[in-house]
Amino acid sequence: MRSSITKVRGAGRGEVRVRRAVARDGRRLTRLVTGSRAYEGPYAPMVAGYRVGPDYIETHRVFVAVDAQDRVLGFYALVLSPPELDLMFVGDEAQGLGIGRLLVGHMREEARRAGLAAVRVVSHPPAEGFYRSVGARRTGTVAAAPPAVMWDRPELSLTTDGP
Repeated sequence: MRSSITKVRGAGRGEVRVRRAVARDGRRLTRLVTGSRAYEGPYAPMVAGYRVGPDYIETHRVFVAVDAQDRVLGFYALVLSPPELDLMFVGDEAQGLGIGRLLVGHMREEARRAGLAAVRVVSHPPAEGFYRSVGARRTGTVAAAPPAVMWDRPELSLTTDGP
């Protein structure tokens, strides 16, 4: 099981470790998704009833960023075929601390190890700027898919040869 330890600047949490998620992380990851302020208001239907279960964690490459007390600060899920960043969330209290950049860097490394040149990202509209700031480029738009997704979403490509 691969893990990396990185001190995230300004995080105030000491060492932040990225490790492979395990089945027992499912509830914490689900709470992070369903409790995200980024999905309040009109975006709420997308995560209503969402669940990150043990089966999902065992099927995909899911990694969590945790602090020294093993508190989950964020996570991502990488699907290899076809290559896509399926989920990426950073806890509300950890926003702006470099956790997202840490996770993207880790995801790029994982994708490179798997032989991928690029990873598709279908972004939550407010997160597009973040993905572009880490080197993703816009490739199109994914049309709304009611009733869960009532808005168009930016489609981006994130190469694995980035920082």
